[in-house]
Amino acid sequence: MKQIVLSGMRPTGKLHIGHYHGAIVNWLKLMENHQCFFFVADWHALTTDYTDTSNLKNNIEDMAYDWMATGLDPERCTLFIQSRVKPHAELHLLLSMITPIAWLERNPAYKEQLQNADGRDLSNYGFLGYPVLQTADIIIYKANKVPIGEDQVPHLELSREIVRRFNNLYKNVFPEPQAMLTEAPRIPGTDGRKMSKSYNNAIFLSDEPDVVEQKIKPMMTDPARKTRKDPGEPTKCPVYYLHLIYSTKEIIKNVETGCRTAGIGCLDCKGWLIPRINNFLDPIREKRNALVKEGMVWDVLERGSKKANEVAQKTLEEVRNAMGLLK
Repeated sequence: MKQIVLSGMRPTGKLHIGHYHGAIVNWLKLMENHQCFFFVADWHALTTDYTDTSNLKNNIEDMAYDWMATGLDPERCTLFIQSRVKPHAELHLLLSMITPIAWLERNPAYKEQLQNADGRDLSNYGFLGYPVLQTADIIIYKANKVPIGEDQVPHLELSREIVRRFNNLYKNVFPEPQAMLTEAPRIPGTDGRKMSKSYNNAIFLSDEPDVVEQKIKPMMTDPARKTRKDPGEPTKCPVYYLHLIYSTKEIIKNVETGCRTAGIGCLDCKGWLIPRINNFLDPIREKRNALVKEGMVWDVLERGSKKANEVAQKTLEEVRNAMGLLK
């Protein structure tokens, strides 16, 4: 039996190269040897962005196209929409009955996000109870592994605590999900901060070649290089970190030497990077355009949601029986 892996993303629209290197490249590897469930977390999106849902449908569509364009194959993994699988909601409700409020309030991610709410009102239960819904998402498929970064470990540990409490109170229904810690390369945005759509500093997987060029050319570099003659330090330049991902060893060596000796200018450095990124994006763009012409994305998501629902319903029946609920 293949081990079961579950992961998801909030639908925020088109994906950028940070999403690819931070998550999707790992999903592609997992797809080869695991039973994978990858879902569109549209209910989770509402926990913080409930005031404006006008773009939700388009965001789901864009994200799903990008998933498949990068190589996620609906024949080898299950791609589905969270809200199309109602057992997630029922299990969330049942788990909320046994989850102490103190567990949720001590969650460091909860406290951090409250402090960085940016004017949003996050005083809703959905935001506080986010980890309970996340737990339901994971264990409804009896997932053995959850690929996460180190910053998400506290969330998964809370899920494990909820699982232990359920199994101790009723019956040993769920395996405790294990973290698969994934290392992601540093992906700087065009302004040097972490690449993010909200910062307007992202290079999207679907960006056309001329758009990529327009974004890279004005990209910030080492502040020490005020003029062409000033030497710089590559490790202080976000362009260099993109070279480490996309360029050959020879180009990287030339960038390091040329920058530190002022042998090349910043525009030269960017000029070497632009075609490398476009070479990487070319097959993704080509496949995405073909998928959009076919227009089958919603059929794929509906089939995946139906398949996920069949698995989730079986688990929910076990939960109901364990808790003594009437059929």
